[in-house]
Amino acid sequence: MTSLLRGGAANVNSAARRRRTVAALGAVSAGLLVLSACDKPTPLATVTVGGDSVNSEASCYNDGKELKQSQLKSCLQDKDVKSIKVDPDEKVRFGVDPEIAEKGWTLLMNGRPLTEASKKTYVVIPGNVFFNQQYGGGGKKSTVGILEGGEGGTQKATGLWSFTFKKDS
Repeated sequence: MTSLLRGGAANVNSAARRRRTVAALGAVSAGLLVLSACDKPTPLATVTVGGDSVNSEASCYNDGKELKQSQLKSCLQDKDVKSIKVDPDEKVRFGVDPEIAEKGWTLLMNGRPLTEASKKTYVVIPGNVFFNQQYGGGGKKSTVGILEGGEGGTQKATGLWSFTFKKDS
């Protein structure tokens, strides 16, 4: 038989409970510290064609600060972007986070402006535009970008989202 003083077993359990509580608090604190060190995700841009949809974070983004021309040029040449098949007879829908819309955004095709600056969160463009030479397209593939800011030279470009459109016919 064990000879513990009265209440001795209770003290052993409470010490173990305290150690577990301290360990749990330490784990939670460490987790919060790790999360606070993570980069904030960039706003999303989404492209929808028919029933297919693809979204992406920015190819270039400097936490809302102005991007240098050299950065933009490099990002426009990025080959590692999401792609979607576009039937020229379908409508292409572009959606942006309100954060992007507030600053204004312009559609680029193969690095050139395709639309006027917009502050809407949603725009629809006919699919055939992206493969029409008159608009800077052509062939079976086009690179389409969403440029945040940079509207009319009054605001600096602060973000770029890129997608590859592949002709589906």
